[in-house]
Amino acid sequence: MPTITATDVNKLRQTTGAGMMDCKKALTEAEGDFEKAIDLLRKKGQKVAASRSDRDANEGVVLARTTTDNKRGVLIVVNCETDFVAKNEEFTQFVNKIAEIAIDKKPKTIEELKALSYNGNGLTIADKITEQVGKIGEKIDLTRYEIVEAAKVTAYIHPGNRLATVVGFNLPDVAADVLKDVAMQVAAMAPVAVDKADVDPKMLEKELEIARDLIRQEGKPEEMVEKIAQGKIAKFYKESTLLNQEFIKDSKKTVAQYLKESGNGLTVTGFKRYSLS
Repeated sequence: MPTITATDVNKLRQTTGAGMMDCKKALTEAEGDFEKAIDLLRKKGQKVAASRSDRDANEGVVLARTTTDNKRGVLIVVNCETDFVAKNEEFTQFVNKIAEIAIDKKPKTIEELKALSYNGNGLTIADKITEQVGKIGEKIDLTRYEIVEAAKVTAYIHPGNRLATVVGFNLPDVAADVLKDVAMQVAAMAPVAVDKADVDPKMLEKELEIARDLIRQEGKPEEMVEKIAQGKIAKFYKESTLLNQEFIKDSKKTVAQYLKESGNGLTVTGFKRYSLS
């Protein structure tokens, strides 16, 4: 049985909003597995924010950039330990340089990106990160590198460099206000997929399992459980898939309807989003 520390409990509490004792019990039952503990709390109806991978980060800088032809975009995350370092202008410039290299050299993976030259003098990005660790005295790492390629790609960085999005569209000619609106929709509403068919089957099954458990706890007849659960999934699609979400500037229409009005056949082909917790 793994040891459950106060730090573990506090991390789960900060992530989920559940009580301290509930978090400790969940972690104990899950044998220290953080994601499993989140699911246990959700099944028990505790106050839990939806699980997102972007909750793992502490401090750092999140940036997004596109190529000059707007057909490729990248999202870069470099983590550090303190907000003081993250807000330092020199550190932000360092992350910007990595983003520029990613745009210029087009690496396919984070490993390839780290292996690229930082300054043309034999120093790689990985070497530069190590140098920064020694200089600043904090743990620093390039932890995320995402790519979006499409007929048109736009990038959005929320003020403060803690949240960024990259969104791809299927048509090359998209009005600037539409690009901005959709990129900000992704930033504000944190969808998990573009459309219903794009939702990870494992995520969908997890949502169904949690819905069924909660319905049974409410004492509903077994023959009604599946029907009610499917209703909850319909709500999940509406809240969590981009094209089916209410458009933030006009709740009377969905994002899909907004795009249809903005261009013949216009839709989103993919997106990446990252936010520091």
